[in-house]
Amino acid sequence: MARNCHKTGFDIEISPSTVRGSFMMLNQTSLKRTLGVAGVLAALSGVLSTPAMAQAAAPAPAEKPAPKWEGSVGLGATVTQGNSDTVLFTARAQGLRKWRQNEVTVGADGTYGESNNLKNNDSLRVYGQYNRLVSERAFGYVLADLLHDDIADVSYRLNVGPGIGYYFIKEDRMILSAEGGPSFVFEDVGGRSKSYISARVAEKFEYKISDRARLWQKAEFLPQIDDLNNYIFNFEIGIETDITKSVKLEFYIVDSYDNEPAAGRKKNDIKLVAGVKYKF
Repeated sequence: MARNCHKTGFDIEISPSTVRGSFMMLNQTSLKRTLGVAGVLAALSGVLSTPAMAQAAAPAPAEKPAPKWEGSVGLGATVTQGNSDTVLFTARAQGLRKWRQNEVTVGADGTYGESNNLKNNDSLRVYGQYNRLVSERAFGYVLADLLHDDIADVSYRLNVGPGIGYYFIKEDRMILSAEGGPSFVFEDVGGRSKSYISARVAEKFEYKISDRARLWQKAEFLPQIDDLNNYIFNFEIGIETDITKSVKLEFYIVDSYDNEPAAGRKKNDIKLVAGVKYKF
């Protein structure tokens, strides 16, 4: 096919093969441009979808609130009138906090009583213990325990010392642990002050009977290392049940045995307490 160009004065011959070649060149150029744009978009999409960008774009997870103290305050009272006039008051407070690998327990309890206008109970005890978990069940601890008992003629008895412990059972419904270590004792009993080292051994047990009732028990044995006739044994067992979500009814027995008491005092003191406890 030939076409005359009168304006330029020369002939241009356009063949079908020339037309097809022009279209092919045009298509290749368009394809390259399309692929180039697509490649840029794909690369940009890859950058935007990297884990770092996705992590930056995602909202930061909310931090867990710091563990709070769990506490309780218990009160008990017994009053009789008639052939014998007696009054007995007991009070107990305890705080517990657990976070990460740490456990802290602090508390105090006191008793005051009279019988026929004569004082027959007057004691106060404050204590604290810190546990540091080294594994899921094993821990090291340090404790301090201070006792004053006017009726037993114990002006003060302070036990302090470190040790190690282990949770043999550590479940939601049941806990059983044992611990032991040296305990440094400073006391004034019967007007006589002395200090010595004892080998402390203790165990604690808790069992959740149901969603509304709990049983606990603990024991502690402290013999003097260089005089095994001088030893102290403390034992406690109790049960509590819910009245409301925060108010509990509790009953417990405390037995304290001192093999070398003050002159004129008995070795064994047993206390039975029924009271109401508020937990917060």
